Amino acid sequence: MNADFKLNGKTVTTERLILRPFALTDIDDFFEYASVEGVGEMAGWRHHENKEKTSEILENFISEDKTFAIVLKETGKVIGSLGVERYSLEDKLTEFQGYKGRELGFVLAKDHWGKGIMAEAVKAVIDYLFLECDLDFLVCGHYDFNRQSCRVQEKCGFRPYRKLVMDTRIGTREPGVLNLLLNPGKDIRLSFSHPETLVWE
Repeated sequence: MNADFKLNGKTVTTERLILRPFALTDIDDFFEYASVEGVGEMAGWRHHENKEKTSEILENFISEDKTFAIVLKETGKVIGSLGVERYSLEDKLTEFQGYKGRELGFVLAKDHWGKGIMAEAVKAVIDYLFLECDLDFLVCGHYDFNRQSCRVQEKCGFRPYRKLVMDTRIGTREPGVLNLLLNPGKDIRLSFSHPETLVWE
């Protein structure tokens, strides 16, 4: 089942990064990376064509209070986002009944791709969610064409869980993989539903 979750002002730090709640003053940094063609599209949403769209989404980030801003320590600049989202199909994925989890979603400025930054951020948030928030599992997906996201998830310990065709916010349907990570500090035993999409080993 989906765990209740709010950032409530939480900050997580790593060697290179500060992960913190978004603020209205982040709009210029947010627009700078979200307006680059190809950044949002890798995650299934269209890059921002104007700052009004960025402002609308930024206000949602702040009000929903479940998305970390990824800040580069060296510059203080926001270079991406990492959301602790509700996973979908909660009623159909009966294996998670009685267990608490969420879904991770992330985006990084194109200038910082290939530097290990996203894996650094995701690993830190995983530790926070498992050790401090006591979650039992996390899921995280990627479209088949997004090999960068696939590699990040592999580096962070996620394993292929289901092969699905997923709806994007652009209105297309794309084949992809939903990955699963179980809290290693717990004895979690799942009885899987829907074997037609299952690839967990």
